[in-house]
Amino acid sequence: MRIAVVDDDQDLLHFVQSAMREFGHTCDGFSNGAQLLAALRRGNYDVLLLDWHLPDLSGMELLQRIRADQSDTTGVIMLTNRSEPDAIVRALQSGADDYIVKPAETAIIAARAEAVNRRSQRGRGERRYLDFGDYRFDRLTEVIAIAGQPVAVNSKEFALALLFFENVHRPLSRSYILGTIWHADPNLPTRTLDMHISRIRTKLGLRPENGLRIAAIAGYGYRMERFTDGDAG
Repeated sequence: MRIAVVDDDQDLLHFVQSAMREFGHTCDGFSNGAQLLAALRRGNYDVLLLDWHLPDLSGMELLQRIRADQSDTTGVIMLTNRSEPDAIVRALQSGADDYIVKPAETAIIAARAEAVNRRSQRGRGERRYLDFGDYRFDRLTEVIAIAGQPVAVNSKEFALALLFFENVHRPLSRSYILGTIWHADPNLPTRTLDMHISRIRTKLGLRPENGLRIAAIAGYGYRMERFTDGDAG
């Protein structure tokens, strides 16, 4: 699981990062809201741990910005020393998935982050069919159809293609893709990802003239791009 924690207390930030890694998760730390928003423009996280009081944007402002995108199913947990009931109610009503009052045992933080991620995953998996223009993804059979014509893909190709279609215009890091699709060590050097991307480009006709492409981002990863009429030229 890929976690981001935002807190301006550097000692706490490093402590939570270290603890989450000991529980087997990737964890990036940010000391203010602007840093997190910049990171979210580059890639995705499964769960965000947000402090309420930050030097720029508050945790609540971050939460509201994230929830403004109704397609974003990222799990969000407020991790803060504010314990008054009205603060807890306000955060949960604004879209937080959970609320943890500091200080808290790291095992509890990890367990609740994992629970939030499981609920998010189930929420994403409720619909059998997902449609993206002419492309239909059948989650049950793992078949992709283009304008009603099925395309033969294997399980990994299906999962990889769906990840890109669900994140159009979002840069996805190699480590995030490998961790999400292959559950592999994010730092594991491999050509497997590149080969699979080449296959789905070919099988699904992901070319600019067809309105879609998967573009490589040097030193980072890949991004699915959608073109409107005239953009590809």
